[in-house]
Amino acid sequence: MPTAETAVAAAAALSKEDLLRDYRLGWESRQASLAGRKEVFMGKAKFGIFGDGKEVPQLAMAHAFRVGDFRAGYYRDQTFMFAAGELTLQQYFAQLYAHTDIEADPATGGRCMNGHFATRLLDDDGNFKNLAELKNSSADVSPTAAQMPRLVGLAYASKLYRQNPELHEFKQFSVNGNEVAFGTIGNASTSEGMFFEAINAAGVLQIPMLISVWDDHYGISVPAEYQTTKQSISEILKGFQREGEGQQGFEIFVVRGWDYPALVETYQRAAELCRTQHVPVLIHVTEVTQPQGHSTSGSHERYKSKERLSWEEEHDCLRKMREWLLTEGYANEDELEQIEAESKEVVKQARLAAWEAFFNPIKQERDEAVTMLQKLVAEDGQEGALSEMVEQLRHNTAPIRADIVRTVRRALRLVRGQRSAARRDLQQWLEQALAENSDRYNSYLYSQSEQSVLNIPEVKAEFAPNTPQVDAREVLQACFDANFRRDPSIFAIGEDVGRIGDVNQAFAGLQEKFGELRVTDTGIRECTIVGQGIGAAMRGLRPITEIQYLDYLLYAIQILSDDVACLQYRTKGGQKAPLIVRTRGHRLEGVWHSGSPIGMILNSIRGMHVLVPRNMTQAAGFYNTLLRADEPALVIECLNGYRLKERIPANVGEFTVPLGVPEVLQQGTDITVVTYGSMCRIVMDAAKQLAEVGVSVEVIDVQTLLPFDLQHVITDSVRKTSRVLFADEDVPGGATAYMMQQVLDDQQAYRYLDSQPRCLAAQPHRPPYGSDGDYFSKPNVEDVFDTVYEVMQEADPKRFPAIY
Repeated sequence: MPTAETAVAAAAALSKEDLLRDYRLGWESRQASLAGRKEVFMGKAKFGIFGDGKEVPQLAMAHAFRVGDFRAGYYRDQTFMFAAGELTLQQYFAQLYAHTDIEADPATGGRCMNGHFATRLLDDDGNFKNLAELKNSSADVSPTAAQMPRLVGLAYASKLYRQNPELHEFKQFSVNGNEVAFGTIGNASTSEGMFFEAINAAGVLQIPMLISVWDDHYGISVPAEYQTTKQSISEILKGFQREGEGQQGFEIFVVRGWDYPALVETYQRAAELCRTQHVPVLIHVTEVTQPQGHSTSGSHERYKSKERLSWEEEHDCLRKMREWLLTEGYANEDELEQIEAESKEVVKQARLAAWEAFFNPIKQERDEAVTMLQKLVAEDGQEGALSEMVEQLRHNTAPIRADIVRTVRRALRLVRGQRSAARRDLQQWLEQALAENSDRYNSYLYSQSEQSVLNIPEVKAEFAPNTPQVDAREVLQACFDANFRRDPSIFAIGEDVGRIGDVNQAFAGLQEKFGELRVTDTGIRECTIVGQGIGAAMRGLRPITEIQYLDYLLYAIQILSDDVACLQYRTKGGQKAPLIVRTRGHRLEGVWHSGSPIGMILNSIRGMHVLVPRNMTQAAGFYNTLLRADEPALVIECLNGYRLKERIPANVGEFTVPLGVPEVLQQGTDITVVTYGSMCRIVMDAAKQLAEVGVSVEVIDVQTLLPFDLQHVITDSVRKTSRVLFADEDVPGGATAYMMQQVLDDQQAYRYLDSQPRCLAAQPHRPPYGSDGDYFSKPNVEDVFDTVYEVMQEADPKRFPAIY
């Protein structure tokens, strides 16, 4: 805790103009919160969550935030963003209204509810800006504590940039690792496991992570006694406090949220310590208030006592700052009253300007549509339902785009079959409107830059004559070795990755060769392993984060889904994190080492690529592709393939395998079998046995599930064979159903079928232990044989009589 003397001294270092600027910013932020709540209740916005009561500590934090620094916070941080100069009042209201123009809402382009802050780290071409010269905010997420894993990575990048001399030339991203990663979180959210995991990881790593806990005693309606042991996060984390300079651990500060001079001193001291010594710091900001309650969805008067409400009013941080300014003689009543009045007017003008900028284009679209609809009514010559529909839209005083498009679509429905210029013009208008709205609401799920994986040219693998066969893991080892030599920004982290070179030896010897900073062991903490990679990737590095087994991806699936998978989407191309998550699965032994939960993965991480190579050579080609691209991906290697024999390509670090391009492993004429991963060997074995009874099987390895068969290779095969089987090791209705939808629905291959399409999956439970457990729960060669034979037997029973 700072002393009263040091706190006053720190505040005195600020000029009167600085202090009054802070007070003005605090009141502008407060008025923005009050006005935002009213806008929601007036129906001009859908939902509101605001940062009132947190203004003063955030002003203090902003004084310690420098260019090059990063923020990973949550939706109460509006005052900090104002004070850092990275958010205007008009942008604040534009986000509240969901304005889809990135000029109006640079953070999310209207895609996130208000209070989700971000700066644009990328230029218009999708390339990183000079982040070392900017104040940076990583894109916020709503799930509580989900900002914490990424925060670890943002801070870890500073450690790498400082300690790895090879990275000192990357001036665009860092100045010798002098950047601090500032994190913010509410007191109740510190109950989440991600928070504790991240705190522990930061303490182990000793990284410049400065985390602020805004403690207003509640988590929505639930008070601290139900949230936190001892009702104090700083109390229960005392064991993390380091014993002295140079020792492992945290520095922990406790400061009251209404004490402006103490806050300024605390943040200056904490940030300097964090920045120079790379010591993680936690600042527990206590006695914070929340004047409007949690959000617009309810009132805090329902669950707070009169005494508590009275205390909050008395300890409002702006009120206390006002008292301090007057007591210390920095301002008089007239000056402060003028600031308060002007703040209200400034917010009003910003709100009106934001609403006009948001609503006028929609009104213009409405008027265009009404004009065209009226022409349609005139040509139709009827005053019935069509005319009534048009008038209803014309008199709608607050239309949204859905109202306009809905009316046009229903109008065209009423005049279907008619031929007229008005109908044709309206249909063209609708096509254009749908395209524009697709850009507004559906674009940037994947990269649209020149570094998109789809723009990486294919380079075929080359093999020298008489290349010997080696254990397949040696192909990966050679691939990683070559890439580490090529690009110093690449590093790998994970459990057992470092000293022993991962459990399957693909990194064997690479730590000794490239150093511990490049090939690094971690603790058992899958969520923050991935988060460590996300944050580092956002800062220009190229992490490969390993999850030891696919079954344990569940620990990290939330952060993959809520953060990295939707990062480009929710910022409309403003941020990216080209993270590679490496894991292995499909088949080994037992309930928790034989997983293949592909359907779960496909449905939860759209926005990432999902690669399922059948062998390590294909996996190496994928890594070469991904390490030249700028998109996140999950690579699932075959757990039972590392000891099989393969040849190392002569261009092992340069050859690339394109994504979204299946490979036909065997030509056939009777039936197409679509599969991937470990099932490829099983299907190929079954195809050989089927050939002995006269069935010609075409075997296709999809290779990647996201993206999936961009060239419709599978449909071309089905056109030839007229029959198809989808096979994998997921549960029934999992990835086989996904593949079927892609081929039959999206590619419309149903037109070429002469037999019922079939799926062959694993049993609807986890595989039991032992070889018999594997045989009777996962698809085996006999299962594939029998399923294909049944299809052929139904088509030609004379040629293929029943077996059983």
